[in-house]
Amino acid sequence: MTDTIQNEKVVSLAYTLTVDGEMVEQWEAADPFEYLHGADNVVPGLEAALHGKAIGDKLTVTVPPAEGYGEYDADDYDEFGKDDIGDAELGMAVVLEDEEGYLFEGVITEMNGDMVKVDFNPPLAGKTLNYVIEVLAIRAAEEEELTHGHVHGAGWEDDEDFDWEDGDEEAEEAEDDEE
Repeated sequence: MTDTIQNEKVVSLAYTLTVDGEMVEQWEAADPFEYLHGADNVVPGLEAALHGKAIGDKLTVTVPPAEGYGEYDADDYDEFGKDDIGDAELGMAVVLEDEEGYLFEGVITEMNGDMVKVDFNPPLAGKTLNYVIEVLAIRAAEEEELTHGHVHGAGWEDDEDFDWEDGDEEAEEAEDDEE
């Protein structure tokens, strides 16, 4: 029986992601993207399309915003004084901390005098995601990967402190402090 993509499986993919006709991300077979299926490591629409696929399957997947990074929310922004941001530049990505210690990522979209507007929407919110994918490998997840909720890839000495969604160790540490 052929192994298929199911929950608690580690999946290796080669893929190209395009948005609005432009390549956003690409993973080659020589250095594949790996994720833990069923652990919300990829957007819901992509995970649903991959469920049940087998090694060698090639597919094209179109993920609408609602099944990707969500619709763009024009009200998901805040304004800050330039002093609160530091060396602010238009288009700059920033990480801000609230009073409870939660970290929020945003992009500076406007600068007006001493005020800075930060958009907190994910960069691909409101966008249709177009994937061209090849399933390269499928394996059972290790117990530690299931416990941590992500793949433990080569080169990550201490990846339990790494937030795989945000690429931010501090965000993971803040989450761990809550527990």
